[in-house]
Amino acid sequence: MKIAVTYSNGQIFQHFGHTETFKVYQVEDGKVASSAILDSSGSGHGALASLLRSQGVDALICGGIGGGAKTALAQAGVTLYGGVSGSADQAVTDLLAGKLTFTPDVMCSHHGEHHGHDCGEHHGGQHDHHCGGHCGS
Repeated sequence: MKIAVTYSNGQIFQHFGHTETFKVYQVEDGKVASSAILDSSGSGHGALASLLRSQGVDALICGGIGGGAKTALAQAGVTLYGGVSGSADQAVTDLLAGKLTFTPDVMCSHHGEHHGHDCGEHHGGQHDHHCGGHCGS
């Protein structure tokens, strides 16, 4: 099994569509056997899903993610664990132990004031405190 995590400086990067690197964990016998950094080359969310599929990734742990990216991951057969923050290594440990806290219906509206809009609709101005269009849509 391979688990990918949106990754930046040891932490889970919070905007799937703009992640520059993933940390990919190879899991054997319920434990992490190895890990490696995978460069996304600045791909958009559809290309990111294809990249993960091409690497044999089974699951993704991330923070915020837009609807289009969720669909692309589902089509790629990658199980999504979204709405997660903190240490990438700890999140994988928690997932393997069956105690990862995640949000099954995660969307960019995790900021609460989004009113159901796709975060790609907000660009600059008074909406900068929202996703600012960085959630993969």
